[in-house]
Amino acid sequence: GRRLGTRDDRQPYATAMRIARTALAASLGASLAFVLFSSYTQGPSLGAAPARARVSVSAPARTFSRALRFTPNRCERNAFVHAETEQQSMDIGRRKFGQSAGTAAAAGALMYASPKKAMAAKVSAWERLQLPVSETTVLFDIDFVDDKTAYLVGSQGCFLQTTDGGVNWKEASLSGVIGSDEDINYRWESVSFDGQEGWAVGKPAIMIHTTDGGQSWERIPFSAKLPGDFLGITALGEGNAEVITSAGAIYKTQNAGKNWKAQVLETIDATLNRVSSSGVSGASYYSGSINSVKRDEKGQYIGVNARGNFYLTFKPGSDAWMPHNRKTIRRIVTMGVLGEDLTEGMWMTTRAGGVSFVKGTANLEQPEIDFVDSNIQSGGYGILDVTKRPNGDLWCVGGGGKIFLSRNGGKTWTADSSGDDQPANFYRVKFFEGNKGFILGSAGVLMRYTDL
Repeated sequence: GRRLGTRDDRQPYATAMRIARTALAASLGASLAFVLFSSYTQGPSLGAAPARARVSVSAPARTFSRALRFTPNRCERNAFVHAETEQQSMDIGRRKFGQSAGTAAAAGALMYASPKKAMAAKVSAWERLQLPVSETTVLFDIDFVDDKTAYLVGSQGCFLQTTDGGVNWKEASLSGVIGSDEDINYRWESVSFDGQEGWAVGKPAIMIHTTDGGQSWERIPFSAKLPGDFLGITALGEGNAEVITSAGAIYKTQNAGKNWKAQVLETIDATLNRVSSSGVSGASYYSGSINSVKRDEKGQYIGVNARGNFYLTFKPGSDAWMPHNRKTIRRIVTMGVLGEDLTEGMWMTTRAGGVSFVKGTANLEQPEIDFVDSNIQSGGYGILDVTKRPNGDLWCVGGGGKIFLSRNGGKTWTADSSGDDQPANFYRVKFFEGNKGFILGSAGVLMRYTDL
């Protein structure tokens, strides 16, 4: 172009060049930011991607304006890259004219450097209670004697008592059944009361019994040939009780533990050897034990084999357990029952957070039972227990302190954030009369419920 003489003559040319350089720098900065953002979001997806995100990079009028839109993948469980949702707009533009490309790129990258955790709404009042146990204790069961007195059991010899409805807990006295010279930390698996009469079982194999609400306990002897470990016991009142082991053996007493009668005439091993050729998937890989055993009020049982390949049911009066195929590609985590009848209230949870409920009324004589999936969106955390309150509300708990509530029979669920800051997995949720509810977990965590 023509030569510009004086400094005043060169000023418009210099201004024009600065404008051009600034526009080019902003364009390069935005492109670099896009590359950085894309690289950041290339990690493995652990769940559904969040809402569509947008980053807006703007400069003054007549210089540069551009919007980058893309959907980031989930980068970690319960944490995702978050730039802009329908409720929030983040604008990193309006910078001073002449901002460098490096600054623009850094600003964009920082926007993605701190993923935010997806917070659930707090829909209830769950509070953690302080217990006289170690941080490595796992809580397994809880039951009430009356409105004020209850017992809580778990690993490492945990056997606690409350006399104020579950607010404060202390160690229960078991001096009459466990000698001071016994150097054993019993793992108490189950406790059950019917009025003032109660039972508790654990391992190494131990069973205790009370008739005065736990003020005193007696140790119940049993055969050294007991098949499997004690998994659960149910108090049936007036000296009656029923106990189940990990080998599927069920015994019933009608005289306060003096004698026990076997309810299953064929072992699970023998049953599976007999029916494996009939098409029960996974039966040939049976590991020798069951877990997640639950009993309904009619005396029907459901249990999951230790591998999660299949499950079994038992009806009173039957000679043996009935094995069932799982109609899902995911392995079973746990199963249970809502209400009084297993055939109408059966539920199943599977790996990666699946939850399903029995379809219609189940026929326990059939090898396959239909279930209907529930859209819980647990974020991949496994669900470990489901229960139903008298008012119809469904509650479920699981890994990572996850709590969910459904008020429409499991059609939709609302996440409850009460357990998000608890360093524990939640294994059990139980409700009792008088609006009392408790969640039992690892790390000695006990959560208590009261309505908002």
